[in-house]
Amino acid sequence: MLKCRRVAPWFVIFALLSVRPVMAVEATVQVQGASEDLGEFLSRSSLSVETAESEDATAQDILAAARADYARMVGALYDAGYYGGVVSIRVDGREAADISPIAGPSRVNRVVVIVQPGSPFTFSRAAIGPVAPETELPEGYARGQRAGAGVIRRAAEAGVTGWREAGHAKVELDGQSITADHRNSTLASEIRLSPGPRLRFGDLIITRPSAVRASRIQAIAGLPSGKVFSPEELEDASQRLRRTGAFRSVVLNEAEVPNPDGTLDIQAEVLDAKPRRIGFGAEIASLEGLTLSGFWLHRNLLGGAERLRIEGEVGGIGGDSGGIDYRLSARFERPATFTPDTTAFLEARAEELDEEEYRQRTFEIGGGVSHIFSDELEGEIGISYQYADIDDDLGSRTNELLLLPAKLTFDNRDDPLDATEGFYVGLEATPFLALDAGDPAFRLYADARTYVGFGEEDTIVLAGRTQIGSVSGASLLDVPPDMLFFSGGSNTVRGQPYQSLGVDLGGGNTSGGRSFLAFSGEVRARVADAWQVVGFADTGYVGRDSFGSGTGDWHSGAGFGIRYDTGIGPVRFDVATPLDGDAGQDYEFYIGIGQAF
Repeated sequence: MLKCRRVAPWFVIFALLSVRPVMAVEATVQVQGASEDLGEFLSRSSLSVETAESEDATAQDILAAARADYARMVGALYDAGYYGGVVSIRVDGREAADISPIAGPSRVNRVVVIVQPGSPFTFSRAAIGPVAPETELPEGYARGQRAGAGVIRRAAEAGVTGWREAGHAKVELDGQSITADHRNSTLASEIRLSPGPRLRFGDLIITRPSAVRASRIQAIAGLPSGKVFSPEELEDASQRLRRTGAFRSVVLNEAEVPNPDGTLDIQAEVLDAKPRRIGFGAEIASLEGLTLSGFWLHRNLLGGAERLRIEGEVGGIGGDSGGIDYRLSARFERPATFTPDTTAFLEARAEELDEEEYRQRTFEIGGGVSHIFSDELEGEIGISYQYADIDDDLGSRTNELLLLPAKLTFDNRDDPLDATEGFYVGLEATPFLALDAGDPAFRLYADARTYVGFGEEDTIVLAGRTQIGSVSGASLLDVPPDMLFFSGGSNTVRGQPYQSLGVDLGGGNTSGGRSFLAFSGEVRARVADAWQVVGFADTGYVGRDSFGSGTGDWHSGAGFGIRYDTGIGPVRFDVATPLDGDAGQDYEFYIGIGQAF
């Protein structure tokens, strides 16, 4: 039996009042007697068009946008080189300027922006001076070229930039004369600059208290006091301070007045970041199981922006790739050691790896220096001692090694977590010596990645990766298993079980190889604002000996995946199958943050 309940009239009234009608507003820009490009430019500049596309826009919002569009359209016409244009904006047939902003309509259906641009103007004169040597002025700032207001602004900015790069930090715009000849549709422009004296860097003055000592802030910034002023050097000093992570905000301002000796002091306003930070991570794969990680970081351990980072990781939880792996490491870094771009470090690592093919307990301690050569290139070199206790198919043994690891990284990708263009190349070269009278040996590993985007906003991205490795000068017995090469898993060949490809020693025994090669390719297609679908194929090779001799085996895998962009990086889910006898029968899945490479 269906029972009905009486609803109070006040509830009905409240429900009706709470329903807000969706207001669909049509807003267009009509340009009379001009090119299609100008029409598109004006449409993109229209606040009426932008506001009408908003679902929450009210009639008052639309009217305010229409009234503001008079100035916006005139400014856009000036930027395009039209100085005699006429703008009319009709709101449901009425001129927007004639509608009272107080007693406006309760509903708006249509807004039409009508623009009569007139004739385009060209430069009859385009002068600027004086200009510093090697100043690059816009090509469009010349007699006979389209006289857009934007070109004039860029010319003035280029003139100021040129003098600043030549050391004239206090250059000023001394005057500007613009005369429009409407009869001939020409514009005469003259920009006058006052360079001021050539200055040198003075002192870096700390303007607010900081937990980082002032002497260390000055050392880290590396401001070249006494050298000719340079905007690039000033920006480099800001970047060095930001890279430490000790500051939440860094602002370097030039002093208002130069010193009598021709130097210019720089005022540093820094805001300290919270000194301590903790973080956690998780990754899961069908064979390797769950990996949990975490870290504790101190950004200013001794008052000089020194960093201490302690990390822990537990892997292989619930997996079928051996037992559980443990790792605990610590790294201490001191910035601005030897040079402002050089960081000294000390590090230690204790690790136990329980893999299907071997079990290794390792302790390593060492130190070194890292150096930033540019925004795209950095390197690191060090020395360390490593002790390893090993059980594998080659037997039980211990290794004591002296290592000289060196790294060089070039990275110009637009986004390391979701790259659409650029290159990444990482090189690792590690000479090492077995302390129990072994011969000197050498380990090399290289990782190269490239990305190419196609379509508007890089709808399609092709990504490729090549990995190569080699160990020479040492036998398999003299090299710890984690320095040898295996293939299979999320970082090499997806679809193949983790570290499933190594060197067959016979009798069912397996070891890592002394040579390694892997290729990976992906096609990433964006199907919605936050969603991507990905198809990929990987192949890998592991050989017994270094490249140039011996034999090895290949294996391959392929699959597809989806990505969801979280704003800080995509969440990745991949499913892959081997490309061999088990193709389409066995599957591996992978979940993580960021693209696979």
